[in-house]
Amino acid sequence: MTRHRLLPLVSLAAALAVSSALAQEPSSPATTNPLPTTTAPDPAKPAPDAPSRPVPTQALPAAPALTPGPSRPTLVETPGDANDVDEVSLPPKPAAILAGRASWEEAVPALKAAFVKIEEALAKDGITPAGRPLAVFAKTDDDGFQFEAMIPIAAMPDPKPAETGGLRFGTTPSGKALRFPHKGSYDEIDGTYETLTAYLDAKDVVVQDRFIEEYVTDLNDKADEKLDVNIYALPK
Repeated sequence: MTRHRLLPLVSLAAALAVSSALAQEPSSPATTNPLPTTTAPDPAKPAPDAPSRPVPTQALPAAPALTPGPSRPTLVETPGDANDVDEVSLPPKPAAILAGRASWEEAVPALKAAFVKIEEALAKDGITPAGRPLAVFAKTDDDGFQFEAMIPIAAMPDPKPAETGGLRFGTTPSGKALRFPHKGSYDEIDGTYETLTAYLDAKDVVVQDRFIEEYVTDLNDKADEKLDVNIYALPK
């Protein structure tokens, strides 16, 4: 699975040129259609010479099921337009945070395992979760990515517990953000990032070098077609 979250933004001219060239060729059944928006141009396809990542030769071990519960609120409780981008303000919320690194092929198992570890630690300490799981993507390259898995909590513990096993307490990213909806399997989320990149380029918006994924539904299977994710980009 190819992923280009934090690589340099594709110029709008290049995006339109690639889209025009592809429009003259028959579509392949394997082509993934990115999520359309009413305000963004058709997204550009990844560059044909983009390096591909190695595919694991062995099946990945199954991560424990994540069941955070449907009643937990999202960072912005007002639902967005499923077919468009909207501007929102993210409130800072106390959260339990666990940093990690994974390859792109292991993204879902790694994130699931991090969320499960946080949930177990919170339950052990009697701390109440109060929001949907988040993943903040920081440094990325062709081989993988660094992330911070977060689960918002009702209140910051007092006194704040010392960092144990990599788990610490802090706050979720906050401030003005653009919310891009993704509905469909995690295997297809690259299409939404292509739409996001095209939108930012068309609007000439410069964003921070990180993206936030908020899992509105449980991240249990990368092929789950009912997966619902909010992707947040934070303008500079």
